[in-house]
Amino acid sequence: MKIAKRVLQLMGTVIQLQIEHETPELLLDESEERLIDYEKRFSANNPDSELMSVAHQAGIQPVKVDMELFELAFIGAEQSKIPTSFLNVAIGPLVQEWRVGFSDAKLPDEEKIHSLLKRIDPEKIEFDQINQTIFLREKGMSIDLGGLAKGYFADKIIAYCRQMKAKSALIDLGGNVLTFGPAPNHSDGKWRVGIQNPFLPRGNYVTVLKTANQSVVTSGVYERQMEWQGKKYHHIFDSQTGYPLQTDLASLTIVSEKSLTGEIWTTRLFGKTAKEALNEINQTSEIEGIVMTVEGEIAFSRGMTAMIEGQVK
Repeated sequence: MKIAKRVLQLMGTVIQLQIEHETPELLLDESEERLIDYEKRFSANNPDSELMSVAHQAGIQPVKVDMELFELAFIGAEQSKIPTSFLNVAIGPLVQEWRVGFSDAKLPDEEKIHSLLKRIDPEKIEFDQINQTIFLREKGMSIDLGGLAKGYFADKIIAYCRQMKAKSALIDLGGNVLTFGPAPNHSDGKWRVGIQNPFLPRGNYVTVLKTANQSVVTSGVYERQMEWQGKKYHHIFDSQTGYPLQTDLASLTIVSEKSLTGEIWTTRLFGKTAKEALNEINQTSEIEGIVMTVEGEIAFSRGMTAMIEGQVK
C-alpha cells in the first residue's frame, strides 16, 4: 500500500486529502474531480450553479435537480424546521445581502433586513420526491447549503475511498476533518486532529483529539468577519433578527460518525449559550463536543475524556 497526499484550493478554503491505497493517485484524481463538480453544482455564489437555478425560478415554477442536491436540500430544510434549531437553509437572501467574508461586504439598512426576513422561511420550500423538484414559493428566495455542504461532500469522498478498498483516508476541508481506517503514522492507529484556538491564527490549537473513523467539525465566529465603522460582524446569522447571532460561544466542535451530522449540529446549536449547547450535546447520543466561550473558557462533553491527547494549551 502507498500513501499519497494532495492539497486543493476549493470552496473558499484549503482542502487536504490523504489516501492509502495500491494506486492512491488514481483515487486522489477522482476525489478532486468530484469535489470540483460539487462546488460547481452546490454553490450559492455562482449564478450558473444547479443550486442557483432553483433560486432563478423562485415564485415561478419547480426545478428538477440532481438526486444529491435534492437529498441535501431536503435534509437541510427538515433540520431547519426544528423549533430550537439555528440552522436555516432558506437564509440565502440574508447572506447575499451582508456578503460577510467577501470584498463587497456591507451593513444593510434596517428596512432592507426587515424585508428580507419574509423571504427566509424554510416552510416555503416545497419538495416533490417523485419528480425530484424543488420549488421556492416566493420570488427572491434562495437556498444556501454552506452550513452543510462540506460535511456532505466529505462523507461522499470517504464513502468512495471505502468502496475502492482504500486502507485509510483523510479529508480536511478547513474546520471539517473526516477519517477512516488506521492512521499510518501512529502505533495506536488513531488520527490526531487539532482543534483551532479561535483567538489565534490558524494552526494554533487549544487541544488535540485522537479519533478513529470519526468526523470532527468546528465552527466559530472567527472564521469570517467584517468590520464596519469600527464594529465587527461575523457570518452566522439569526433568522429572527437578520443580524449576526448574539452568543457567548466563540467556537463549537462536534465529533460524530458522519461529517454531515457534525455540520448539522454545529449549525443547529450555534446561537445557544455555551452552557445550553453543552447540555444538549450531553443529551444527544450520536455526538460529543467541545465548547469555547468568547471569554476563553473551554468545556468538553462527558464522552470526550478518552479522546483528548495532552493538556489543553
